[in-house]
Amino acid sequence: MKTPPATVHCRFCRHYYITHDARFPYGCHAMDFKSKRLPMIDVRESSGHECQLFEAKARHAGRTD
Repeated sequence: MKTPPATVHCRFCRHYYITHDARFPYGCHAMDFKSKRLPMIDVRESSGHECQLFEAKARHAGRTD
């Protein structure tokens, strides 16, 4: 049985960042925009699809699990 695809979430994407703009605190480097909400929400509402530019962040080198 196939596992369902993981939900795209900005927090786990390498393009996501927190801005210094209080009006638009969340940003996406890949799409070059800032938003009041998480970029994934704006992308889903405007296109009807999950973000196609999602790239998982690399794991921290010093982290031990």
